[in-house]
Amino acid sequence: MTILGTRRDAAENDETPTTGTRRPALDRLFKITERGSTTGREIRGGLVTFFAMAYIVILNPLILGGTSAENAPTDVAGGWLATAQVGAVTGLAAGVLTILCGLVANLPFALAAGLGINSFLAVAVIGDVTWPEAMGLVLINGLLIVLLAVTGARSAIFNAVPRQLKAAITVGIGLFIAFIAFIGFVDAGFVTRTPGGPPVQLGDGGSITTVPTMIFVLGLLLMGILVARKVKGGLLIGLVATTIVAIVAEAVLRLGPAGDDNPGGWHLSVPALPDSIVSVPDLSLLGQFSLGAFDRIGALAATMLVFTLFFTNFFDAMGTMTGLAKQGGLADADGNFPRIKSALVVEGVGAVVGGATSSSSNTVFVDSAAGIGEGARTGLASVVTGGLFLVAMFLTPLTAVVPIEVASGALVVVGAMMMREIKEIDLGDFSVALPVFLTVVTMPLTYSIANGIGIGFIAWVLLRFACGRGREVHPLLWVVAAGFLVYFVRGPLSAALGA
Repeated sequence: MTILGTRRDAAENDETPTTGTRRPALDRLFKITERGSTTGREIRGGLVTFFAMAYIVILNPLILGGTSAENAPTDVAGGWLATAQVGAVTGLAAGVLTILCGLVANLPFALAAGLGINSFLAVAVIGDVTWPEAMGLVLINGLLIVLLAVTGARSAIFNAVPRQLKAAITVGIGLFIAFIAFIGFVDAGFVTRTPGGPPVQLGDGGSITTVPTMIFVLGLLLMGILVARKVKGGLLIGLVATTIVAIVAEAVLRLGPAGDDNPGGWHLSVPALPDSIVSVPDLSLLGQFSLGAFDRIGALAATMLVFTLFFTNFFDAMGTMTGLAKQGGLADADGNFPRIKSALVVEGVGAVVGGATSSSSNTVFVDSAAGIGEGARTGLASVVTGGLFLVAMFLTPLTAVVPIEVASGALVVVGAMMMREIKEIDLGDFSVALPVFLTVVTMPLTYSIANGIGIGFIAWVLLRFACGRGREVHPLLWVVAAGFLVYFVRGPLSAALGA
């Protein structure tokens, strides 16, 4: 009784149980000690997360914008977005939202422009509407998500998902991360396309032939060894060390950017120290959104676009949060974690901010797993990551220093970490095994977390019903599965209704 009372009194007085000393304000604010972490570990985790996803400040402008109308996605009116402007608002939105997630939800989740939605906007949406109108649709989608989150409906849907499917989502995200890294494999030359036979082969003719490929392998092995040996800051040390090696290699060998005439070069960014470090961000895109899509293409077509954005946003974030919370040991046996509602509200605000800034919908990034793998467990890590994104607006040249060949190695290590969740699933029951399998393989194969969740939900409901176990399915899961059915046939449905 004395021990229990001491612990309770210490907690109430914000004292360390073993010493009776008052904990620092930062520790009390973010509950660092309660979650078994330290301030140093949180800062390292925040740094690792930033370096693992800093590529978004480069990649998002390349997807949404360009330097002229000739090399940028142009909308129905011939409008286009400048890469410098998109880069500035990408850093601003990511910084503000990630800090907000840290302070409000106290979770080590970082937010930035979602790659799935920005590609969807650039490829499928702006052919019918202008860029401001497309961003207006993103904003509406965000308002709907915030509404569901505030009312608790989004949390209710989250809680209705069975434990096995939540574990499958985590494993699927692990493979999804590995698939993202696979793009890095191709870019680094670790695997190459073959004219016949298997889709890819190791290196060039089975051999590793380029320096970027060797540096990728070096980084992967270094980070893997450091993590396996439980070295504090292993991922961060690996990222920084391998980047330094890449910078030196580029300075000596002058490899340059990859291209048809230079297959041995670097992809996405060349790891060289920039001529200038500081640049003034151009925030001209702030507030450049419009709700005119409903007039331009009609209410039905605009509503279907919002519906597509909504489903992608809603379930991508849910799946990502589940996987991250499980990896960080923050989730219980059913996959629930602290401050779910707050996290879901912040994520919905991310879509609103993304539309208002023309950076595209911002969502929780699966790359946060890198910082969690480093030991981050609280919102302090997110505050660190968000602060670095804000700084990145002024240090845009430095964000291009870490090459994709180095970042891909970190993602491979993180993907391996998340695959461990497969042990939580009883695959002896085929009515569980099939939905789990479909969830896990659909995510990386379709490059969509939402698709994997939807296929898994539908398969789970149908198999449970067919096996006479329909009562085991939560009513909300039936509703969500039906919604996904509509989502998956939205193309023919929209065409039929339009006719």
